[in-house]
Amino acid sequence: MKKIILFLIVFITIKAGAQQESGAVQFWKNLKNHCGNSYEGTVIEAPENDSFRGNKLVMHVRSCSENTIRIPFFVGEDKSRTWVLSLQNDRIQLKHDHRHKDGTPDEVTQYGGTTSNAGLPNIQFFPADQETADLISYASTNVWWITIDEISFTYNLRRIGTDRLFSVRFDLTKPISTPAAPWGWEE
Repeated sequence: MKKIILFLIVFITIKAGAQQESGAVQFWKNLKNHCGNSYEGTVIEAPENDSFRGNKLVMHVRSCSENTIRIPFFVGEDKSRTWVLSLQNDRIQLKHDHRHKDGTPDEVTQYGGTTSNAGLPNIQFFPADQETADLISYASTNVWWITIDEISFTYNLRRIGTDRLFSVRFDLTKPISTPAAPWGWEE
């Protein structure tokens, strides 16, 4: 009988702990479930002259550690972009790592922002941080957000006070072949 009671106490404690996970932690776990997988995407919304339209869009959840997830984002043959997400103190930071073909950092890199609260398990918002405002003054009003559910991952950008809106959706139900390494990475 003591074993059963002990088992029930442990089970209830584990169950209660899982229910108390923040939106950021749940979002993080949902995203980490896709580590190693690649997915094709489509532009949902973008300016008319956007260079993303008409190109094959691929995201690869390439690297997942306890507190960092790196997701290269390819636009056609351009392998310069990696989204870098970091989890710390129940907040998620999004940075954009841009590289040249030789792997050196682009002049405009490491911009992004950190969530202002724990968010929800299926959506996180990243208002532009001071580093972004200092690097790209016109992007100081940027807000990025990422959504994830069982069928899709979306990456979105809105520049507050303008018509600037960009959104791309990736189909999580159809993994594709893993692409070659992005610029600046080794196989």
